[in-house]
Order: sequence, then C-alpha cells, then structure tokens
Amino acid sequence: MELILKQDVDNLGFKDDIVTVKNGYGRNFLIPTGNAVIATSSAKKVLAENLKQRAFKEKKVIDDANKVADALKALEIKIAAKVGSGDKLFGSINNINVAEALTKEGQAIDKKFITVTTVKRLGKYNASIRLHREVTVDLEFEVIAQA
Repeated sequence: MELILKQDVDNLGFKDDIVTVKNGYGRNFLIPTGNAVIATSSAKKVLAENLKQRAFKEKKVIDDANKVADALKALEIKIAAKVGSGDKLFGSINNINVAEALTKEGQAIDKKFITVTTVKRLGKYNASIRLHREVTVDLEFEVIAQA
C-alpha cells in the first residue's frame, strides 16, 4: 500500500514522503491516526505542487538549521553524574540529560531529536542530533564525576 505521510513517523519517513507499507499497518494505524493518506494519482499531483512551492522556504529553514549545527559543534558539553565504584554510574545518561545540558548552554533542542546510546560509564560519547531531515550533527559530550 502506497501512502503519503502527513507527519514524521519514526523508522518510516518524514512528512510528505511517499512510502510503501503493509496494508494492515496503513489501514489500521497510519490512516486512522492521521499520520498518512492514500497516495492516489491526484494526491501525488497536489503533493508535487506543494513541494515545488515550499522549496524556497525550505532553503531558509535548512540554512537556519546549519547555523544551529555550527553553534552546537562549538559547544563543549560536560554532564555530571553520580559515580559508584570505579567509573560506573548510578543510573545512566540518555537523551533527556543531553537535552538538559544543551538547554543550560542556551541551545534548546527537543529530546526526541537527540539519539544517544545508553551511557553507564564515565568518558566521552557521541550524540546524534537531527535538526532537519537533511541536517544532522554529531555532538561529542563528556560524562564526568559529580563533585
């Protein structure tokens, strides 16, 4: 079943993408929740026209996202966490902690756009931040012992 996405759907695609999914997933989840519509020929024509009109506006959004990406690369993020024996953490560091650290530095990024493997030890790690469908930045951060 071919569908046009109306919103970003994790592990499937971004808004206005044309995707092919199994019939049950489309009929029972994507269409009723308003995440997608059936990709008929007329819907595809309307989508093509909308994308053509939006191309100029999209360029400005991408330029803004690139500016934010440059600002993020310049940051040096250190996250303090409680440490047990050796370098093991009590708990873990995840995307929520990275989002809070970025907010303290003046860059408010929503936690759902940050991807971090679960961190359970001290050291340097990388987080992937998606600012736009075409702009993704790798942010290096360090987990340090809390004083």
